[in-house]
Amino acid sequence: MISINPEHQTERDNYKLLIGSIIPRPVALVTTLSPEGVLNAAPFSYFNIVTADPPMVSVAVQRKNGATKDTARNAATAGAFVVHIADEAYIRELNLTAAPLPPEESEVEAAGLTPITSEAVAVPGIAEAKIRMECVLERSIPLGGTGQVPSVDLLVGRVVRFHIDEALYESGRIDPHGLRPVSRLAGNSYARLGEVFELERPRYDLGIAGSVGSQQTH
Repeated sequence: MISINPEHQTERDNYKLLIGSIIPRPVALVTTLSPEGVLNAAPFSYFNIVTADPPMVSVAVQRKNGATKDTARNAATAGAFVVHIADEAYIRELNLTAAPLPPEESEVEAAGLTPITSEAVAVPGIAEAKIRMECVLERSIPLGGTGQVPSVDLLVGRVVRFHIDEALYESGRIDPHGLRPVSRLAGNSYARLGEVFELERPRYDLGIAGSVGSQQTH
């Protein structure tokens, strides 16, 4: 087993270890609206659930040389953003939104994606996504970096509206096979949904020996 002290490595070296180890990572396409009315979109794999009470998600937006990116800046200004779950049907268009366009240009337009009006926030969503979540910005937290300059803005959004393709939804559950989600690996690599198996979470009264069946993971 190799032991590595992250303080003895560069940021890039630590980055490679993180993105190569923490896999697969869910991918969110996040739309925000600039004060000038430009619809911005960008993909993020530093993304996950925070809590279900109330429903919240987090997106970590890395800064560039200490400068806040459009997504974090727009979300803070407008107080809202929309999260879309990456799926195979529009993954190539989603990838195009990663292009470093200037703030006055829309990645949504450049990628050929279709804006759709939101119900509870002013920020439009993307029609191509099978699942999208309208979010109110609960908190924007600058973190990391060296000295006085943070390296990331952690956006915590409270979901105020779920939009789910009817073909995926049944009795409050979502069909993962119908969703065909796409996850992020390292470098330019992505992954599709692979083999699915079940393990029941151990119960206190049964002990480890009683763990067979299905498991819900938090």
